[in-house]
Amino acid sequence: MEVVLHYRPFQNDLTKLQKLAEETLKEFPIQQLPRFIPWFPNDSHKLPLKPKRQPPFISVMRLTKPTLFTNIPVTCEERDLPGELFNQLMKDDPSTVKGAETLMLGEMLTLPQNFGNIFLGETFSSYISVHNDSNQVVKDILVKADLQTSSQRLNLSASSAAVAELKSDCCIDDVIHHEVKEIGTHILVCAVSYTTQTGEKMYFRKFFKFQVLKPLDVKTKFYNAESDLSSVTDEVFLEAQIQNITTSPMFMEKVSLEPSIMYNVAELNTVNKGGESVSTFGSRTYLQPMDTRQYLYCLKPKQEFAEKAGVIKGVTVIGKLDIVWKTNLGERGRLQTSQLQRMAPGYGDVRLSLETIPDTVNLEEPFDITCKITNCSSERTMDLVLEMCNTNSIHWCGVSGRQLGKLHPSSSLHLALTLLSSVQGLQSVSGLRLTDTFLKRTYEYDDIAQVCVISSKVNEERG
Repeated sequence: MEVVLHYRPFQNDLTKLQKLAEETLKEFPIQQLPRFIPWFPNDSHKLPLKPKRQPPFISVMRLTKPTLFTNIPVTCEERDLPGELFNQLMKDDPSTVKGAETLMLGEMLTLPQNFGNIFLGETFSSYISVHNDSNQVVKDILVKADLQTSSQRLNLSASSAAVAELKSDCCIDDVIHHEVKEIGTHILVCAVSYTTQTGEKMYFRKFFKFQVLKPLDVKTKFYNAESDLSSVTDEVFLEAQIQNITTSPMFMEKVSLEPSIMYNVAELNTVNKGGESVSTFGSRTYLQPMDTRQYLYCLKPKQEFAEKAGVIKGVTVIGKLDIVWKTNLGERGRLQTSQLQRMAPGYGDVRLSLETIPDTVNLEEPFDITCKITNCSSERTMDLVLEMCNTNSIHWCGVSGRQLGKLHPSSSLHLALTLLSSVQGLQSVSGLRLTDTFLKRTYEYDDIAQVCVISSKVNEERG
């Protein structure tokens, strides 16, 4: 029984207070509880009535690599009051680097003090130990480890066979590994089943809950080639912005784009120096916390797909990014994005592109261009008529309103045209009209390309 005594400040004699409390408690009746006697026989020396703990005891520990020990260097100049005291203390400290005592990074390793963070793409490793801390021998021990995620339940046990017996003060050890592929809450479920000496089958489970965080923030942007030459019209440039959202630096081992079957890819993240490809990010590709890095890729349709006008239309699958990094002491992580999709630009029923065009032409002198006209329809044949409309600076040479003939679905034709410019400077090629006589529909093409028009005297001076 617990007694709390309240008294006034002037009552500071503890002896009198104790006697007063004892006299007061005598007025309350005290009843002695009867001694509990079990109805079945019990030998407390051989078999306890209720053990404090189940015979096997399970413990789980995450396996992570240690970290380098860091200290805070404290130093001063020789003319200061401590003199060489601080410097000597740092030299005598076994955790500092000899000859570089003022560095925060030491030579010792520190074991992890907590569970730590687990990031998507890393490998989760755990040590599971089942220890028999009783004086009994248990039999048919089966240890099972499952990982429960938000979408599935995975069995991580290395072996499904039961251990015949587990003697007192012995243990069963197992190490599990799992590459984390989902973010959010994960629950490690460890279940143990065994048989006691009396033949009774026992079973218990333990749950270990942890969160999986996202290590990188990946954003992608698609750019269509602005040039109108047919050799590069279908080029797609992909910019991938990768940000380190963890609290530690990362070594970016590989960032590559795995294209779909429709495209070939060229990485634009290196420069040629002395005949060797050097990364644009330097020799040490470290990504500090909250830093962002841009990677650029160029995708071209394969020849068999580029020749088919109707294949690369609408939403097309470009590919997926494969990112591999390393953290402290070489712990590797890998992340693959889902399939990246791009909305291909629409060209309508008829597509006009340029095959050849000169960069520079002389003023008021004819020059030739080659156009490619493609029927993007997959079902309808077109009967096309070409009209050429002059602008203030561009004048077409030839017959306007001529018949181009029938153009079958997904087929194309090449057309050579002649024109001249009456104005110097950068001029836009415009004024082409295609009319489908079947549907009486006209397609207008302006700003097809740009050409630099200079005076012939400038060319003579250059020559």
